[in-house]
Amino acid sequence: MAYQCPLCQLPLAQAQQAYVCANNHQFDVAKEGYVNLMPAHHKRSKDPGDNKEMTQARRRFLNAGHYDPMRNRVAELCSQYLKESGHQLLDIGCGEGYYTTFVAEALTQQYPEAQTFGLDISKVAVRYAAKRYPNCQFAVASSHRLPFADNSLDGVLRIYAPCKAEELARCVTANGVVITVTPAPHHLYQYKEHIYETVRLHDDKPEEIAGFQLVHSEQLRYTMALSSQDALDLLQMTPLAWHASDEFRQFLAQVDSFESEADFTLRVYQRAADEPQAAE
Repeated sequence: MAYQCPLCQLPLAQAQQAYVCANNHQFDVAKEGYVNLMPAHHKRSKDPGDNKEMTQARRRFLNAGHYDPMRNRVAELCSQYLKESGHQLLDIGCGEGYYTTFVAEALTQQYPEAQTFGLDISKVAVRYAAKRYPNCQFAVASSHRLPFADNSLDGVLRIYAPCKAEELARCVTANGVVITVTPAPHHLYQYKEHIYETVRLHDDKPEEIAGFQLVHSEQLRYTMALSSQDALDLLQMTPLAWHASDEFRQFLAQVDSFESEADFTLRVYQRAADEPQAAE
């Protein structure tokens, strides 16, 4: 499966170290192996997405394994719900590729022809992902303008990542799925106790995605015992960092262990076979 041009929506063909469309729009493949499909006029800032510090913090935290139960279950759901398909999966908001590569490995073990794509607006994160994980194809692009052809994706994975429902309806095949991971009510509750005077639980109301039906939902909840560095990294990679006081950061820097709940909701949305596809 090929990308499509983000400027004119024609198919992109790879020619040596570049992707080119019939209108001669060209997008070079970086030395790390990713392609930047986010034109400058589509950006809201010079360097959108997570910066180097946030990317490194997330990489350290994820490599410590605290989110592995969620990652493993996501891979199981992807393998299950892409069984009767062409096994083309996109991970939206892939970051540095931690989930993307694990899901790709799980899919290819069962379906050797499977292809897994990772997409993020952060060039820093995608550069790292492409350099480290050759079993996936990575691109810098906007989740609101997916650089994929109509009806070309059998599944889309969204772990905390936004995307326009219209783009999902355009790109996902009939009977294809969107698998989402969102924070459940008690996610990182112990962090919030230190940051806010009154803790508000996450709203766990299911998202409505036009053109898709919710076919599966489950909650995954467990307690993490975090080292001082892991606790600081987790804070740094979440929006909670914007509200945390210096006192709380100092507290985390000094503790031997900090316990916090991980609480996730995993959902699977399926496109109806008779649902009309988005107009070209």
